[in-house]
Amino acid sequence: MNRWKHILIVISFVFAVAAVAGAQMGMRQTSLPRGIFRPVVGQGAVYATTNASGPKNNMEFDVVGKDSVNGKDAYWLEFTITGTEMGDVLSKIEMVVDSGVTYTARTIVQMGNNPPMEMPAAMASKAQTPVEIKDKADDLGGESVTVPAGTFSCEHYRMKDGTGEAWISEKVTPFGLVKSQDKDSSTVLVKTVSGATDKITGTPVPFNPMMFMGRGGGR
Repeated sequence: MNRWKHILIVISFVFAVAAVAGAQMGMRQTSLPRGIFRPVVGQGAVYATTNASGPKNNMEFDVVGKDSVNGKDAYWLEFTITGTEMGDVLSKIEMVVDSGVTYTARTIVQMGNNPPMEMPAAMASKAQTPVEIKDKADDLGGESVTVPAGTFSCEHYRMKDGTGEAWISEKVTPFGLVKSQDKDSSTVLVKTVSGATDKITGTPVPFNPMMFMGRGGGR
């Protein structure tokens, strides 16, 4: 696979994450934790996801800032994709909270040692998704759940469409998720994060795919 194709795959993944970032309750996506979006700036969580078709993956999600979009609260959610040909890929999305739903307003990506790039506004997902799981899941009651991050008092939810289960704690941010299980994957909380800061450095420039053409060759 040549470098350009690899970059396109990475970018596609970033936009896929942005598209479902507000859909924490969907239970069909395994690239993001699912739960109830209750962000706290400077806090985050690290999850380990095990898929039936692949190795275990760890991903950290941190709330690194708060803004305002059209008078609504907006939070910057940052995560890292590791092991690409461009090095680590840092990505953050601006999630707007509006009357009980969220949508993505902006997406910024930094690939390896390249400057951060802001993706075109026209490509941002405007899909609105609920911040609460209650309308899509049955509450099975309280349970104590032990994961690598510790023991938490959780509310156990089962999706009404049968796609999975989630154990949610109000002490965990930004998604509240402690553990989830569906047909093909499971996710557990590895640790909680405090004092989180933005890892993306430099002033974002407009996304320009041509800056990567011809770099590193490839086959």
